[in-house]
Amino acid sequence: MDDEERFRNTLGKLLTAHGMTVTVADGGQNALDILRKEPHDIVLLDVKMPGMSGQETLPKIKKIDPDIEVIILTGHASVDIAAEMMAHGGSDYLLKPYPMDELLGIIHIAYDRRKTAKGA
Repeated sequence: MDDEERFRNTLGKLLTAHGMTVTVADGGQNALDILRKEPHDIVLLDVKMPGMSGQETLPKIKKIDPDIEVIILTGHASVDIAAEMMAHGGSDYLLKPYPMDELLGIIHIAYDRRKTAKGA
């Protein structure tokens, strides 16, 4: 979930090319609507977004699915916010810009954790 359309679409294509099933959302409310309709294993959540911020969205995501893995994407200026979000249910966080291999590694770890929690 990211409010920047080009970033969101590019990342979605890259993750799809790596064999992942991806749903993109342009903001917090859109993401919540999607999660209510269809379960997901992992959410990539941007901290800074117009409307509902990542900070506001995280507890609502966790209310829908307490075990969902939420990876927080943040710019340098919001590292303190990302750390606080980790204390409230975030799984991990990455500073933008980040290497694709680092993101993929964190996603795979989160996915394994999710599958273990589900007993699969």
